[in-house]
Amino acid sequence: MKEPAISIRGLTKSYGSLKAVDNLTLEIKQGEFFGFLGPNGAGKTTTISIITGLARYGHGEVKVFGKDVTREYREARRLIGVAPQEFNFDLFFTVEETLKYYAGYFGLAGHEARKRIGEVLEQFGLLGKRNAEVRKLSGGMKRRLLIARALVHKPRLLILDEPTAGVDVELRRELWQHMKELNRSGTTILLTTHYIEEAEKLAKRIGIINHGKIVALDEKSRLIEQLHKINLDITLAKPIASIPPSLKKYHVTLLDDNRLRFVCGEHNSRGKILKAVQNAGLKVKSEEVSKSTLEDIFLDLTGGANGKR
Repeated sequence: MKEPAISIRGLTKSYGSLKAVDNLTLEIKQGEFFGFLGPNGAGKTTTISIITGLARYGHGEVKVFGKDVTREYREARRLIGVAPQEFNFDLFFTVEETLKYYAGYFGLAGHEARKRIGEVLEQFGLLGKRNAEVRKLSGGMKRRLLIARALVHKPRLLILDEPTAGVDVELRRELWQHMKELNRSGTTILLTTHYIEEAEKLAKRIGIINHGKIVALDEKSRLIEQLHKINLDITLAKPIASIPPSLKKYHVTLLDDNRLRFVCGEHNSRGKILKAVQNAGLKVKSEEVSKSTLEDIFLDLTGGANGKR
């Protein structure tokens, strides 16, 4: 039986009185494309920092392909490539120097390093920029370089922390294609993202973390099937600043200043909701019924990201 790519058992990490990770247990199989979602401060970055050996932890066990990240740090770290959210380059290095320097951390030198650097430069469209200083690259090129650097030593596990933050739609879709190809070739990928569409397009299995605990974990299709609800979106004739108090018991979200989303259920029928809206003095312009998406489920499990619920 294959060792899991990542095995976490009873992981706890505290910063003073704050439990950033609270008795977390999670297993990611070899070859998986796993989406790790959660609002800011949920514990995602802390968990990644522990997996990569950048943070100590109080209790639990963390292994990468069977290697303990504390007792066997060098062996475990060699198996991981990390593309962080923030750019952390030496801005005065060239693109090629950046990759060469990083390759050296993992024992690649000489012909082997030059060959591998050439491969990732070509893969990510950076050949023409190999002699350019990093500080002169566009944001999109820097994002490509982050991922190329993470892959220069051919890791078995790739951790992508917000890999398409701040890039345009065209580059985002190009990077998605690279990720899919890497995963098809056998690379295990752990993806964190605030673009729920990104997780929905790429990941096969999803884990949602909130307040340091896993609140949902399953294959994407089963998660949506198990937790899906029927949404009733009502567009109002006039904008409103906030949800009327009489409507708050109907599981409602203010999507924008003239659109309300209600979750229909046994006690919240369409007719009952429409009557309540009218009783609140609001005029309905139009209505639309739809099934919940992964984004709806995420907002529901984490209490809503926009504070309007």
